[in-house]
Amino acid sequence: MKAAVIPKPGIIYIEERDIPEIRNEDDILIKVKAAGICGSDLHIYHGKSPVATYPRVIGHEFVGEVVDKGKGVKKLNIGDRVAVEPILYCGECYPCRKGRHNVCEKLEVLGVHRDGGFQEYIVVSEKNAYPFGDQIPWEEAALIEPFTIAAQVRERGLVQERDNVFIIGAGPIGLCILQYLLLFNVRCGISDICENRLNLAREIGAHFTINAKLSDTEKEVFSYFPKGANVVIDAVGLPETFEQAIKLASSAGRVVLLGFDRNPSSIPQAPLTLKELTISGSRLQANKFPEIIKLFEKGKIKASKLISHIFPFEKIVDALNLIERERDRVCKVILIF
Repeated sequence: MKAAVIPKPGIIYIEERDIPEIRNEDDILIKVKAAGICGSDLHIYHGKSPVATYPRVIGHEFVGEVVDKGKGVKKLNIGDRVAVEPILYCGECYPCRKGRHNVCEKLEVLGVHRDGGFQEYIVVSEKNAYPFGDQIPWEEAALIEPFTIAAQVRERGLVQERDNVFIIGAGPIGLCILQYLLLFNVRCGISDICENRLNLAREIGAHFTINAKLSDTEKEVFSYFPKGANVVIDAVGLPETFEQAIKLASSAGRVVLLGFDRNPSSIPQAPLTLKELTISGSRLQANKFPEIIKLFEKGKIKASKLISHIFPFEKIVDALNLIERERDRVCKVILIF
C-alpha cells in the first residue's frame, strides 16, 4: 500500500508499505477513502508542531470502509463506512475519569504521535470508529472530525441560544465553528484578513464579517454588540488575538482558545476580574462524533461549502504546495484514495 511519510521536517514522500495486520480482537482494518488536510498537518510538515514525533504518516481527519475485523468486534461489520476518532487515551487518569479523554495525561493522536490516515489502509480499535450513512459523500465525510472540534468549542464556551458570538479567524476551523453555531440560534460575526474567506463566511450565514486588515475590529464588533460579545472564540491563536478576545468579551463573557502559541500574551488582571470572564482552552473533542454524524446525516451541516479543492492521494505534495502558495483562495483540501 501507499503511505505519505514525513521522515523529518520539510520532507514528504509516498512510500510503499505492507498493509497493516489486525493484532487485537477489537481491531478493525480500514480502507481509507478520503482525508482532509489540516493546518496542524502543515505544522508537522514544517517542524512547527510542539507535540509531533518523526518519522510520521500524518492525517487525523479521515474516513473509510471496514474491510476486515478482529474476532471481538461486535458493533461494526465489513463494508461499514466509518469516521475515525484519532484520539488514543488511557481511560484511567483524572481527565479520562472526568470524561475528558481529549486531554488524557497519556494522550496520543493519530497523525501526530502515531501514524495517521494519509495511507491507504490503517488499523484502529473498534471504539475509535463511528459508522455513518451512505447519503454522505466520502469527501464531505472527511469533515466530520473538524466539525467535532466545533462542537467541543460550543461546550467549552457554554454557548447558548441567543448569545452574541464573535469568531476571530475564518480559516477552515473558524468556518466550521460558524456553520455549527448558527444551528443554535446565535448571532455570530467573524473576522479575517482574507476577503475570499469572509465571502464564504457570508454565504454560510455570518451576521457580519470584518476584514481585520482594513477595519478597526474592536470598533466594528462594539457597533454590532454594544456590550461586547458573550462568547469570543480565538481560532487564530496568536498573543495579539488572545489579547483582543479579552477586550471584545462582554461582562460574564466566555473566551475560548484553540491555539498552541507558546509566546506570552500581555493581559492585565483587571478586565478578567471586573468582567468576571471565563477563559477556556479547547483541544480536539470528547464524545462529539455521534452528534456531528447525526447532523451530517440529516443534512443540517453543509460540508461541501468548505471544500475548495480535491486531489488524488498520490498528489499530496501538489496539494500541500497549493495550500502554501495560495492560502487566500484555498479553504479545505480533501485527498481522495
